[in-house]
Order: sequence, then structure tokens, then C-alpha cells
Amino acid sequence: MTMHDRDLWRPSRRELISLGIGAFVVSLPMVRWATRRRLVRRKVPVMGSIAEVAVVHDDERVAQAPIDAALDRLHWVDRTMSRFDAASDVGRANSLATREPVPIHAETAAVLSAGIQWAAQTGGRFDPCLGTVAELWDIENSRTPPPPSACVRYADRRLYESLEVGRYQGRDVVRFHEPDLALDLGGIAKGHAVDLAAAALREAGIQDGLVNAGGDLYALGRAEDGGPWEAGVRSPSDPTALLATLRISDGALATSGDYQAYFDHDGRRYHHILDTETASPRQTYSHTITVSAATCMMADAAATAYFGATGGMSGRSFNGGAEIVHMA
Repeated sequence: MTMHDRDLWRPSRRELISLGIGAFVVSLPMVRWATRRRLVRRKVPVMGSIAEVAVVHDDERVAQAPIDAALDRLHWVDRTMSRFDAASDVGRANSLATREPVPIHAETAAVLSAGIQWAAQTGGRFDPCLGTVAELWDIENSRTPPPPSACVRYADRRLYESLEVGRYQGRDVVRFHEPDLALDLGGIAKGHAVDLAAAALREAGIQDGLVNAGGDLYALGRAEDGGPWEAGVRSPSDPTALLATLRISDGALATSGDYQAYFDHDGRRYHHILDTETASPRQTYSHTITVSAATCMMADAAATAYFGATGGMSGRSFNGGAEIVHMA
């Protein structure tokens, strides 16, 4: 069955709604026909993935305005924090911040400050300043790795230590104190966007809903049947199979893996999650990690930082309560 924007599918007692593109599938149990609680959903392309917003509501028409507001915030972050847009805060900073303070939005300043904290707390495993290294590898378009000599220049540089976020003439600004520094917020901005979208739902009076953007998810309240939302973690090798099912309410999940953007060369997989020590894709025997946290930005950064960590780490908590809940 194809579901178009603003369409509402009312399932029979034997049917199950699956909600999810990318790392997660969110399932809703069968509900009794007597209830008026229904799932109203919309999906759009944004931030390099398909994002879906769903709310549980008894009036499909009334539910559209909160969904609009949530999607607007996803698009705003995409326009403001993408390194691929020269007019965005990140694009302007990457062009000018080695020479002068570059004004940025308060939201961008908050994300950058959080990124610096995560970098310091993880010993650089998370670093929001690897834009130049990301361009060197160009995982989306390359089929062969760059020469090792090109990577040595950027290895173990702790570039985040050369990023300054502050105030100048009454505005939030960013400065770079290292010419090799370039911002890439791919490991944290999408999580922040999901948090903003979830906040938009709350501000509109929605108590039960869900925002799912690829590998980043926030669940508000309860699912259609009144129980917790159930998020199935997709298998990296078979998108029709699930590795685990996680129950979640008023919390966030984020997944990182080596199967989302990669190329294979000479028997090795080169993926988009970079190792700051080598300025190369992180070597790992695992393929996916899922982290839960109070906010999606926290879960997003933690999943990026701890992808490729050694086995036996499931259940461990880090940095303000982010917890690894699944590795494979």
C-alpha cells in the first residue's frame, strides 16, 4: 500500500503500521476500533535522508499544522548547518572564519559548543571539525581511497581545539585558529534537528508523536495503543530484517553504521565515520551501534563517537546519560 503525504491509513485488526526509512522501523500494535486515536504521518526528503513525522491524534486535519511546524524546523537546520550550502552558517564559516569572526545563529552556536564538549569528553573520537578530511575522502562519490600521504597531514590533529565559538559585537560568532579546520556537523546537527522538530510538536500541544530522520529518532509519549513506541533496528545487510526491537517513550535513539555511506576497495569497506587519529574511516569489526539518550543530539553525537568501540560495551553509559543499547 502506498501512503502519500497527508494520507491516513486506518489499519485492520490484523495489520501493522511500520514507520521508518533508514536505520529504524517503528511499529504500532493493533488497536481497538473503539478508540479515536489515529496515526497521522508525513514524510519528506531532508538532510540527506527521508524524514518522517507522525502524531497520534483524533483529527487528521488538526494534526497537519503541528506536522508542518516540525518539518519546518528540520528544513531550517538543513539550510543553516549544512556544509554543502555555501550560504549556510557552516558554509560561510568554512569560507571566512580563518580570517574574521563569522556571525552565526544562536542554534548553530549551541550545536558547535556541544560538539566541542563531546570532542573533549571523548578524546577526539567525535570531532565536528573534520570537514576538510570528509572532502578528501568524498565517500559518497569515491571508489578508491586517497593516498596515505594525503591523510597524514590531518591525522591526530585535534582540530576541535582550534575552533572558537563566542560573541562579537553582540552576536554569536565562530573563528578558526587553524587553516586545515572545516566544520562538518553531520554527526550532531541531524540529532539537534530532530529535537527541534519534537519540540515543535510539544509546543503545538501534541503529547504523542514521533520524529524519525534516517538514523535519528525521538519518541514523544505513547504509541496509538497507549503503550511505548517500538523501534526495530534494521539489519545492515538486509533492510527487511530487524536486529533488535527497542521500546521507547519520551526519549531518543540514534544509530551509526558502516552501511549508510561507503565504498568497498581491495576487500576493505571505507565508510563515512572518520577516525580522528588516522584521518581515515574508522576500522571496526562491528557494523552498527544504537545509542539511547534524553535528547537526539546527545544520542547522535554518542553514536558517532562510539561506533567501532570494542565489544561488550552494550549497557554502558557516557556523557550525561547516553547509553549504548545495541551493537552488531
